[in-house]
Amino acid sequence: MTTIDPGMEALLETFVYESNTMLEQLDEIMLESERAQNISHENIDSIFRIMHTVKGSAAMMGFNGISGLAHSVEDIFFIIRETPEKLGIVFNALFDLVFQTSDFLKREIEKIQNGDFEESDPGALVALLHQQAAIMKGEEAPAESPIPATAGAAAAAEKTVEGAEDFHKVRVYFEDDCQMENMRAFMLLNQISHCCDAIESVPANPEADSSLCADIIRDGFLILFKPTETFDDVIKIIESSLNVKSYEVIRDEAAPPAKESAGPAAAGPGEAKTGTAPSGGSGGQTPSPGGKSGSIQSLISVNQVKLDQLMDLVGELVTAESIVASNPDLKGLKLDNFHKSTREMRKLTDELQDVVMSIRMVPLTATFQKMNRIVRDMCKKLDKKVELVTYGGETEVDKTINDSIADPFMHMIRNAIDHAIESPEERRALGKPEIGTVTLNARNAGGEILIDVADDGRGLDPEVLLNKARNNGLLIKPESEYTEKEIYQLIMMPGFSTNTEVTEYSGRGVGMDVVRKNVEKVGGSISIHSARNEGTTFTIKIPLTLAIVDGMNISVGSTVFTLPITSIKQSFKISDAKQVLYNTDGAEMILLRGDCYPIIRLHDLFGIDTEKQDMMEGIMIQVESANTIAVLFADELLGEYQVVVKPFPTFFNKYSLKEQGLSGCSILGDGSISLILDVGNLMSAQ
Repeated sequence: MTTIDPGMEALLETFVYESNTMLEQLDEIMLESERAQNISHENIDSIFRIMHTVKGSAAMMGFNGISGLAHSVEDIFFIIRETPEKLGIVFNALFDLVFQTSDFLKREIEKIQNGDFEESDPGALVALLHQQAAIMKGEEAPAESPIPATAGAAAAAEKTVEGAEDFHKVRVYFEDDCQMENMRAFMLLNQISHCCDAIESVPANPEADSSLCADIIRDGFLILFKPTETFDDVIKIIESSLNVKSYEVIRDEAAPPAKESAGPAAAGPGEAKTGTAPSGGSGGQTPSPGGKSGSIQSLISVNQVKLDQLMDLVGELVTAESIVASNPDLKGLKLDNFHKSTREMRKLTDELQDVVMSIRMVPLTATFQKMNRIVRDMCKKLDKKVELVTYGGETEVDKTINDSIADPFMHMIRNAIDHAIESPEERRALGKPEIGTVTLNARNAGGEILIDVADDGRGLDPEVLLNKARNNGLLIKPESEYTEKEIYQLIMMPGFSTNTEVTEYSGRGVGMDVVRKNVEKVGGSISIHSARNEGTTFTIKIPLTLAIVDGMNISVGSTVFTLPITSIKQSFKISDAKQVLYNTDGAEMILLRGDCYPIIRLHDLFGIDTEKQDMMEGIMIQVESANTIAVLFADELLGEYQVVVKPFPTFFNKYSLKEQGLSGCSILGDGSISLILDVGNLMSAQ
């Protein structure tokens, strides 16, 4: 295990935080630039600064492998920053290399964070980066040109000019003193290649040899091409290209006089763009994530453990305030000043609680943006075209919840691309756009957050799902009794997978089971809606925060339970015993406004002795979770309170209390314990 200088251990936490933040920013910039097929000057500077900072910080901490790898990336972007036109030489290869570097660095930093750091060897990546740097400097020819080539080598190019009648031929002349004519020629070839089925040039591979500049100045740059559609498409690109002074079309007949280019004014070497065609989504129009305009804010980084401790203290303060205000020794006493003081105390504790909770709230934007990388990598490996669209990234959730839902998002997006989104050929045959869409949409709904993960793919087939579940022995009741929603929920069961082969992304039947458990761990639930050949939508419902909830206290015998207010639809008393019905297996149901709902007797469920066993005497509470509705029977309502959620001690885990419908506990004002009910699992336990 690699040892860290004891003098640097205090800085380790800062190094991990800052490095992770900068690597996320790096991924964001590279994804944005890859979509735009252009890296703006501002983003080049940002990437250079990121790698320079990571290099220096890692060297200071003694992580030489991380420092050396960051230095290799920094070298490449130094070359690009000084001579931007050289980016075109390695444009496509560079993105894959930088993403591989980012992944390597993230893995190393994660090992440091986990305390089991054994430095890995980045030698292979460093060698590839050095190779790309050498190509850009002209010291080594690129292994593969990004320009489509015909069956003609550079040496045979002159023969192609003479003998290939089906090739159009255009000779281009660049402006005087524009410099680096070989790179101007290479960039022009890149632009033209997008609308050509085949392309050759004389001289061939101009980017590989700077000495070709003299030949291009003297003889012009000859381009031979087969246009994908029309000859005019290529001519328009030539006319609009930078630094093109004139061109002539070469035909078998006498060549027409050279035509002056209608392109824009020349740009100096420092103003050159990359070799791809200009894009409306160019990275140059979007400021880098680090550079934000507006007033400067004073920000500090705080360890999340300290925020957790602060939240715990506020919870204890809320509990202590409740204990003081409801002290039984004060019952019956006339204490106007005391009650006035306690009201002021309640106001201050509420404000303090709101401030602390707001400190812990973080927007979903960062989590959403991380999914872009997953979409990008899967599209390349599965040869699919998918666009990720996000809405509501500004929606805020508790930091703990935000960290817990990143993994479910990853699994669902992988499943959407692997299972649901069809290949471009299938989509064309179905009359769909060639590019599939995966949508993340977050929104507030009362005290909860709703997040949709939707795709426009092939949708779920209930018959296929039911057959798969039957073959795997996962059905727990007759097939005819399963509703469509219940069939969709089968994909959340352990061991369920619709893939017949195990791949890198799916087939083991663990993905959606993990999603369900992680979402339920933070008090959330998942519902599924799907339509054949239209797509599938997973709706995740999660609480805003896990720390303090508004609850309704109810009594069952001598036991007090707390029901989250967000789960309650209504409470009522039964006035007519005929409202209670029985289904075929003898289970109690209640008729409300024409619909029947199951009744859950809490005293029976938890084995509690109570005198109120007649439903005419107790209270009925209609509750809802994930579009499932039931009615709870309890003794009475005790009132609405803010309660501090306390997790059960770890030694209770073996009893599976969560599955039985209990999510935690809380301390009441008189010092007694209240058990917090988890409505979703409560109904599932029936």
